[in-house]
Amino acid sequence: MLFRKKIPHSCAYCANATQMDEETFLCINKGVVTDTGKCRKFKYDPCKRIPAKPKALDFSKYDEHDFSL
Repeated sequence: MLFRKKIPHSCAYCANATQMDEETFLCINKGVVTDTGKCRKFKYDPCKRIPAKPKALDFSKYDEHDFSL
C-alpha cells in the first residue's frame, strides 16, 4: 500500500534524499548513501515510491460461453 502507517525507512523513499544513480542517493544529512540506508531524519515522500505491478488476471478458467451475450 502506498499510504500505510508503517513504511520501512529507506533513503529511496525519503524526502531528504536525491537519487544520483540506481543504487546511490545524496542525503541532506548523511551525504552519499545507498538505497538501503536509513537515519533518524527519515521523512516519507509518497511520490518517490513506485507501487508494485498488479498480478495478471487468469482467464483460463472461463470459456467462450462466459463472454457471450
